[in-house]
Amino acid sequence: MPRRTATMLASTLVLIVLLCVGVFLTPPYSEMTPGPTVNTLGNSGGEPVLQISGRRSYPTSGHLNMTTVRVTGAEYRMNIAEVVYGWLAHDNVVVPHETLYPNGKTEEQSNQENAEEFSQSQESAKVAALRELGIPVSTRVVVASVRKATPAQGALHAGDVIKAVDGTPVKGPDDVAKLVTKHRPGDKVVFSVVPADEATAAEKAGKELPATQDVSMTTAKSDEGDRAIVGIAAGTDHTFPFTVDIKLADVGGPSAGLMFALGIVDKLTPADLTGGKFIAGTGTIDEKGVVGPIGGIEMKLVGARNAGAEYFLTPSDNCRAAASDTPDGLTLVRVKTIDDATKSLEKIRSGDTAGLPSCSKG
Repeated sequence: MPRRTATMLASTLVLIVLLCVGVFLTPPYSEMTPGPTVNTLGNSGGEPVLQISGRRSYPTSGHLNMTTVRVTGAEYRMNIAEVVYGWLAHDNVVVPHETLYPNGKTEEQSNQENAEEFSQSQESAKVAALRELGIPVSTRVVVASVRKATPAQGALHAGDVIKAVDGTPVKGPDDVAKLVTKHRPGDKVVFSVVPADEATAAEKAGKELPATQDVSMTTAKSDEGDRAIVGIAAGTDHTFPFTVDIKLADVGGPSAGLMFALGIVDKLTPADLTGGKFIAGTGTIDEKGVVGPIGGIEMKLVGARNAGAEYFLTPSDNCRAAASDTPDGLTLVRVKTIDDATKSLEKIRSGDTAGLPSCSKG
């Protein structure tokens, strides 16, 4: 066989081997890509994303788009060719599989966690928006969940309103744990509660909560040590003066909180918050209106710009990463609170954008 032919054959075989390795070798990486954006002022699935009843709402214009990120599934394993392509592609990000699914978390577990965070973000957005408008929202401490085979099972139920423990009033969920753990395992503890069904009935009728009932139980020993427990998780519940529903399917996680809150503010405000501009953004939000950082900021910027956004409301803690690779034509606006966001929207609406708080790479 001529040397040239042998060399070409060998090279071809090496290339075939490399291609096979590229296809079948599955390194532990996952991929993030830009997901769809949704206008919180518009419709999704044929119905308004934000639905308000029991209080006057106002027409809106423009966009306040929440942004999302698509990720590969927990069971999907990228081959080496896909990983290399993802590294080279501008609109994709390849990350270690552990980043998206830590400690062997399954896709089902991740979806459940994202659903819970999404639900909580909606609640926080409602509270933050109404408080930003000076509309009072009452908060109460409730039983969030009851563990099986614990002292609380059958004695307390999810939704029960906790007013006091051993006669000491509780103002937040942490107070419940502190008061229970003052005991030793085997001690008696007394909860003063309003049963969930009675609390719900009173709320629907617009009445004050009825008198509390004392529920006594014996504390048990925690699995982690000698700490006393009763087997509940305490949480907070809110009573709103009117109904705000958020209708959006197939979305998870807490990062839409800021945009939901701004959408609610816009619908409850006579002035047009956007002035017809296309604004997108992201960020968690707590009940005090503080905006928190999120993951996948680079992908969300790309998704927003592809959808037509001109401005992007960026959590302060994400600013550096966002500024390092901002799509052309997209202006980053730094926000720390919902109040920051509404003031920046006022500047955008008026055309006075020179003073907008910006993001820098430093």
